[in-house]
Amino acid sequence: MANNTLTWHGHANFQIATPNLNLIIDPWFEGNPSACIGFDACETMDLILVTHDHADHTGQAVEMANKTGANVGAIVGTAQKLIQDGVPEDQIINGIGFNIGGTVEFQGINITMVQAFHSSESGAPAGYIITLEDGYCLYHAGDTGIFSSMELFGQLYDIDLAILPTGGIFTMDSRHAALACKMLNCKEVVPMHWGSFPILEQDTAKLQQELQKAESNTKLRELQPGQSIEIQKG
Repeated sequence: MANNTLTWHGHANFQIATPNLNLIIDPWFEGNPSACIGFDACETMDLILVTHDHADHTGQAVEMANKTGANVGAIVGTAQKLIQDGVPEDQIINGIGFNIGGTVEFQGINITMVQAFHSSESGAPAGYIITLEDGYCLYHAGDTGIFSSMELFGQLYDIDLAILPTGGIFTMDSRHAALACKMLNCKEVVPMHWGSFPILEQDTAKLQQELQKAESNTKLRELQPGQSIEIQKG
């Protein structure tokens, strides 16, 4: 079986390709100072997931949905906003989206929406725990601060990879992310939401230091914008 790949397009924009489908989370390309390509380079897409309605996360979701015919997953409320902005209703998962605690199956993968602590003008901010066809489990936290329920996620799911914000200011920082890794009991972590703007943390060195201080067993996997890695259930 071919491997899955994870590509970081900068900020919170991650693309996941499996042998059977192509999905993207928070597809912010235009105006993203870290993006190496434009959204037009993503010629095929099966599923778009949006964590919340801030422009640096909805990005080009509407344009991409219309261009590729991809389905769109978002929390009820934000899903309605995306419909109003131009996503065809029949491309929205369930027609109205789904909600925190809910799991949907899409072409062989399972997607559970979980809470995030942030702000959003519509719906509520969310994260996603995604189990791929081969059982590989990854958690995209969305924009969030640390919260104690992350420990429950670690009990409920065997998380291979957590994608966590580390930039600070608008989300948790590296110190909080290191503790989040311990609570999640994740095998690896990919930091996001850093380096996009001067106000944010500019590298991953502090996260490595904080993981060591926290005596975490989680391995740091650093990506640069545009870089892809293979992810596969061991």
